[in-house]
Amino acid sequence: MWQSYLNGLLVALGLIMAIGTQNAFVLAQSLRREHHLPVACLCVVCDALLVALGVFGLAQVLLDNPTLLAISRWGGVVFLLWYGGQALRRACNRSSLQHSDVGQRSRRAVLASALAVTLLNPHVYLDTVLLIGSLGAQQTLPGAYVAGAASASLVWFFSLALGAAWLAPYLARPGTWRLLDLLVAVMMFSVAAQLAFA
Repeated sequence: MWQSYLNGLLVALGLIMAIGTQNAFVLAQSLRREHHLPVACLCVVCDALLVALGVFGLAQVLLDNPTLLAISRWGGVVFLLWYGGQALRRACNRSSLQHSDVGQRSRRAVLASALAVTLLNPHVYLDTVLLIGSLGAQQTLPGAYVAGAASASLVWFFSLALGAAWLAPYLARPGTWRLLDLLVAVMMFSVAAQLAFA
């Protein structure tokens, strides 16, 4: 049991810790202290469900149906371009750089954005469902593997959310917010380009 759990934990940590759109979103929300803990919780739940779906059969369904992957890919490109454009607009607008100047969005709006960043990003299906899920399907105890992967997600996203929120007062300068939004925009545009031209 523990070997399958540890395999899930280590494989998921290795993939989750790479900076991607989901991590950039959690980081930005945490630095703004804008519903960062519910966002982290949503990311953990989504990752756990996607890993479980991959382990118990969805990975094979996606491999057998390239149309589903293509729809996910192009939907992700459109969303990432839109989200990157929003971040770039914020980076160019000095008046929106101060946290105190920005009206806090509702929890529902932030969670909807987090859900979109998570589920419209084709990398989540390639990494979480196909790669982590396919490896989990080969384990002697796939349920323990899913629990290990979910634990990795829990530790990572809550560490990121709490750590960034703790650092927020030290980083609350207009230049820092501008740089953060610029980095988020670059990340979103680069992932969209990778998807479009892959």
